[in-house]
Amino acid sequence: MSVLTRDTVGRAGDRSAPGGAAPYRRRGWWTTRRRDQLAGLLFVAPQLAGSVLFVLIPLGLVVWYSLHEWNVLAGTFEFVGPGNYQALAEDPNLPSVLRVTALFSIGLVVFNLSLALLLAVLLNQRLRGTVVFRTLFFSPVVVSLVAWTIVWGFLLQDDGGVNGALGTIGVDGPNWLRGDWTALLSVIVVQVVKNVGLNMVLFLAALQGVPAELYEAARVEGASAWTRFRRITVPLISPTILLTSIITVVGSLQVFAQIAVLTQGGPGTSTTVLVYYLYQRAFQFHQFGYGATLSVLLFLIVLVLTVVQWRMRRRWVFHEQ
Repeated sequence: MSVLTRDTVGRAGDRSAPGGAAPYRRRGWWTTRRRDQLAGLLFVAPQLAGSVLFVLIPLGLVVWYSLHEWNVLAGTFEFVGPGNYQALAEDPNLPSVLRVTALFSIGLVVFNLSLALLLAVLLNQRLRGTVVFRTLFFSPVVVSLVAWTIVWGFLLQDDGGVNGALGTIGVDGPNWLRGDWTALLSVIVVQVVKNVGLNMVLFLAALQGVPAELYEAARVEGASAWTRFRRITVPLISPTILLTSIITVVGSLQVFAQIAVLTQGGPGTSTTVLVYYLYQRAFQFHQFGYGATLSVLLFLIVLVLTVVQWRMRRRWVFHEQ
């Protein structure tokens, strides 16, 4: 007679499946996959919370305020529905503001990207002193925007440093901030010089990633410098061109401090861009509802331009399908 111990009975009870296989055990709810998902959510939670609190909720509030007439001085907050949008369509100043905004954005984007790419190509050469020039061109980026603008405000006066330098070569310069087209040109140049170093660094990093073997092969085939730049350099740095163009376009539509410090939108409305016009209507004339409506218009313009640039990437950006 065999003696059955507790362990023997336990092992015999485990052989409930055919062939002595262990029985199926149901997996617990707290699996490795769920732990990984929770870890990922915890990592993105701060960014998600920030986007909701500082982007989505304020954007919704701006749309809500655009449907009201908010008078802070009188303490009234009245629902007017589409009244502010109707006033926007009938605003006699809006066409001029949009025209100035378009001219400013086009001039800023063209000058900034062209100069940044030219400087990056020159600084990508293995020459002496390139480190010094890189630092020199990038240093305005880290300078305080208001301090930078105030200094340029003195330089662009009728008796300022710019006209003083022109006078040494016999040129009588204008009062740059008091002429219609010279004021707009001056603001564009000040903004370009301030931020061209950032795009220059991005272009320089992209140029240093282009394989040198491609240039050698093209040189052996007899391609000129312009052909090598057009056929090799531009296609391979096109993703960076897309990035810098989007950043520059969006930034050009948000310029405010330079206008406020240099020209206050003048002379007349020659430098009144959409952001400064929004500030005037909301904080100078206390038309907060109409200011919110202008904010919605600015958001739609930025959104449309960004989507158009992003959709066009498939035509000219390398590696895009």
